[in-house]
Amino acid sequence: MQYDNGVAASDIHGAVWTKASASVGEGNCVEVARLEGGAVAMRNSRFPNGPALVYTASELAAFLVGAKAGEFDRMVS
Repeated sequence: MQYDNGVAASDIHGAVWTKASASVGEGNCVEVARLEGGAVAMRNSRFPNGPALVYTASELAAFLVGAKAGEFDRMVS
């Protein structure tokens, strides 16, 4: 099944949501779920039924390469 960006996370049936252990349980987390067909959904853990953004595996891989290289460090400093 294909999901569009902005779909309610609760409408993504069978999703297994995962958050980073670094989130330390404060509720300020981004959670991800691998979808059928290889796409990846992201949601804000504070709003588990809110909208989810859906990315292709290639889009997420490109983002992770940039994050690992420090390209987005200024976003949290």
